[in-house]
Amino acid sequence: MFSRFLTSALFAGASAGLLTGLLQLYFVQPVLLHAELYETGALVHFGADPVSAHPDLPGFDAVRDGLSLIFTMLTYTAYALILLAAMSLGEERGAVIDGRWGILWGVAGFVAFHLAPGFSLAPEVPGVAAADITARQIWWFAAAAAALVALWLLAFGKGWGAWIGAAVLLMAPHIIGAPEPESFSGPVPTEIGALFAARALGIGLAAWVLLGSFAGFFWQREGAQSA
Repeated sequence: MFSRFLTSALFAGASAGLLTGLLQLYFVQPVLLHAELYETGALVHFGADPVSAHPDLPGFDAVRDGLSLIFTMLTYTAYALILLAAMSLGEERGAVIDGRWGILWGVAGFVAFHLAPGFSLAPEVPGVAAADITARQIWWFAAAAAALVALWLLAFGKGWGAWIGAAVLLMAPHIIGAPEPESFSGPVPTEIGALFAARALGIGLAAWVLLGSFAGFFWQREGAQSA
């Protein structure tokens, strides 16, 4: 059982992480590099002269981009361990686990780790105003944990009590409110911040769909081989 669990997580996490890392390099990293030009003062917004929306950005960097891919693969391998632990528990309760149903599990992971926290604490580019990082991390973990429990109750809970509890858990972190800065400031144009948030969430959805599908596929395959 443990071998099946570990092998499935390693293959699913590495595969999804590699594809996600490539998507991030193409769609997300250029936005970050653009924002860093404003953060460092190389570009100035609201100056006397208009600034091009398409500046020259650093090209491919083997060390930076290679480490980024490795880190992303490790991150999604850790996510795969969490996802497969939930999948195995779900299978014990009668859920079908395969590549197709894994997509639904992946969407649930995206909701828990990206969409639910991002509803009040959106992805941020460098150089924007933000609250204390420790407070934001505590709130993020609380929001993600509440969303995970809520989704489990929606999927496997029975009766109105479980469903109402799930709704309360989903809403509670946002009613309490995410930490906010005391004032809004920052040199980065809002257009860049909005583009980064949109692409971060979009890539997050693609990543979790891939991870869920791969996790379900490898879990089913490893189970068939060990049978």
